[in-house]
Amino acid sequence: MTLALVNDKYGQAAQEDRCGPRVTLNIPAIMRPSGASPFPTVLIDLSIGGFAAQAVTGIRAGSLCWLTIGPFKGLQAEVVWNDGQVVGCAFATLLNPAIFETIVNRR
Repeated sequence: MTLALVNDKYGQAAQEDRCGPRVTLNIPAIMRPSGASPFPTVLIDLSIGGFAAQAVTGIRAGSLCWLTIGPFKGLQAEVVWNDGQVVGCAFATLLNPAIFETIVNRR
């Protein structure tokens, strides 16, 4: 399988955000929109392809952001939707399943 084909499949999976199990959570995290200061948030939904977090902000779809959960380094994501209270984002790189399990098990 070529790298281009792998990347294309990832892109489709990340945009669909249905590439793996989704877990409802309620854990603290830090979100930092590109070019802005970080702010505390609550992670309410997580999959290996993306997340939803509480964020009363005007971050627009298509914006880049970084999500920091506990000891894990910032995870780059793109805002897919924002309803004014919750943002849904797709990770730039699929979340490692071991990291996903660790986050889920820490809740």
